[in-house]
Amino acid sequence: MKKKSKNLLTPTTATRKLQIFIAICSVIFTIGSALQNFVIVDISLIEEMMKMAGAPDPTGEAPGFTYGFRIVGCIYILGNALGILAIKSRSEALWWAVFVINITQPLGFYMIPSSMWAAAMDAYGFWGVLPSAITDGGAIILSFVMIISMVKYKTTWAQSFTLQQ
Repeated sequence: MKKKSKNLLTPTTATRKLQIFIAICSVIFTIGSALQNFVIVDISLIEEMMKMAGAPDPTGEAPGFTYGFRIVGCIYILGNALGILAIKSRSEALWWAVFVINITQPLGFYMIPSSMWAAAMDAYGFWGVLPSAITDGGAIILSFVMIISMVKYKTTWAQSFTLQQ
């Protein structure tokens, strides 16, 4: 009876570099997301954003909006922190979790009302949007690196297939 052959994934010279790149990006994005979520955005900033957008009751609506904003922000903080595990793990589940977080993170720039960015600029200047710009822009770059890696190696973590008998 013949034994079945099976494909094994083995690291390439790019695997470790990719793991380190993902982990470093994840540290930066975790810090940036936390700064945006808890230092820059507060109820007074949300009230100002709502005033700029012409909301009828900014004082009454701001706490609820801030709470929702922070829940979403916490999901991204946790998702970005998960990417730090790339330094030790090549789990396929980890790869896809990191990919989903990074491919969706830049959507915040479009989904958050433009008055939020204007209010952050008014309150903090350039520093009010810098964490999001780095995090969202960096997530675009990291997503492209991950896509290119998947296309080139036809698998996650820049690994290669080896046939084992």
